[in-house]
Amino acid sequence: MKRITSLCALLLCTTFLTGCAGGEITIPEPESAAELSVETEPAATEPAATEPAVTEPPEQAEILDGEKEGWLSCAYAGIKHDMILDLPETPGGAPLIIVLPGYGATAENFRSIAHLEETANPRGYAVLYVTGAPQPNNPSSSYGWNSKLAEDDNPDLAFLKALAGSMQETYGFDSTRTYAAGFSNGASMVHTLAMKAGDTFAAVVSVAGMMPELIWENRNDANSVGFLQFTGEKDELIPKHSDGSAEHYDVTAIEDVVSYWAASNGLTESASETVGDRSVLTKYTGSGTAKQVWDVSIPNGRHSWPNGDYNGVIANELILDFFDAQG
Repeated sequence: MKRITSLCALLLCTTFLTGCAGGEITIPEPESAAELSVETEPAATEPAATEPAVTEPPEQAEILDGEKEGWLSCAYAGIKHDMILDLPETPGGAPLIIVLPGYGATAENFRSIAHLEETANPRGYAVLYVTGAPQPNNPSSSYGWNSKLAEDDNPDLAFLKALAGSMQETYGFDSTRTYAAGFSNGASMVHTLAMKAGDTFAAVVSVAGMMPELIWENRNDANSVGFLQFTGEKDELIPKHSDGSAEHYDVTAIEDVVSYWAASNGLTESASETVGDRSVLTKYTGSGTAKQVWDVSIPNGRHSWPNGDYNGVIANELILDFFDAQG
């Protein structure tokens, strides 16, 4: 695989030298080598937020090449984001996957957990890991994403749309095959991107993520975006009808969210198959559309990025198969 040192025409970039702003984030050792997880923000309730608002992107800024191969530090609307870009052998015309870590994680340490580039680059995909940012009214808060689109929080929707467009322009990536994949808080941001930025992201992947209630309450009647959801049946942070936990949350059960993504994309057919160790993959398809919605339910899965050894589900392989299937 290759990594590259310059970024794109809508972002102000500076050199990444000593790790992420505010110091390194430490990830605790997993209970087993097979089931890896990241510290996440509490998710039992969603705080009150204002009506979603799209922030206008700032004007174009000068590009500064980083000095360390593949590592970048960029500012958008005055907010710093560290990034790592891994390229396939032939970047021109390649699809791009933008990866959003969970709450408290950085591009660097989440890359060391997910390793999505190891599967994606040989299959022709570019992968860009992106660090979130602290809340503007609390600079000491952990890195995260404004998935609820609160007006007084970071303009992450506008940032990620601008980032996708400038990556396409700068590196010649396929504008019809720009994707996003997120974990936990990053996965909640992915739900928001699918709802509000389907014109930019052709398909997205949510690993252990929920749809923010404000986004659900303002959901589209129709969508044209592929969606893949991974949910561990023992994940205590995701509301589910299957275990009754949805009754205790202020956010919508994940089963209803998946059904919504399928119905809003006009997908009326479904088929299920076993993957890994007793996990179930359900694929929703329909005539007249190349979009698909996939749902993976993992019996022993918890709040983690599945790597295959513990529950038999290898997220990275399924993610690439899903993106390949979008047509």
